[in-house]
Amino acid sequence: MSKIEFETLIKEITDTISKKPVDDELEKILSKTYPVEGETFKKIQKYCQEGERDGWCCNQEFGGIKFGRVIKPGGIAKHFSVDIVRMGEIKGPHHIHPKGEIGMIMPIDGEPRFDGMGQGWYVDEPGSGHWPTVEGGTCHVLYLLPDGAIDFTGK
Repeated sequence: MSKIEFETLIKEITDTISKKPVDDELEKILSKTYPVEGETFKKIQKYCQEGERDGWCCNQEFGGIKFGRVIKPGGIAKHFSVDIVRMGEIKGPHHIHPKGEIGMIMPIDGEPRFDGMGQGWYVDEPGSGHWPTVEGGTCHVLYLLPDGAIDFTGK
């Protein structure tokens, strides 16, 4: 498996969602089109694990969270950036999603809950904010940000 194959899968997803509003309906579309038991979801999960091992994702660390932007907006993923984080039992830095956030929660060990949610897709609408928090294990979270927009508040 390679980063190019990973990018091809991400392109498929961003082609599907690029013109859709970032809202609850989008989460339903993603969950139906790319279910957690489906091939695409499982492949992306595997690519995240291998990408971390090979050093092309989660290659930075701060405050116990490993992270990295693997695709910048304006390229293969259209206007989305693609970031991947690895989080264990931790509360991350508060931030706001000016244009929303679309994410995949992928367990690594235990039964992790990211902001109270288990494995699968989530969509945070434009203007939403949070302290990303994982309890119950360790997971990768892949998130797509329209135009790469994220504002860390320092709270």
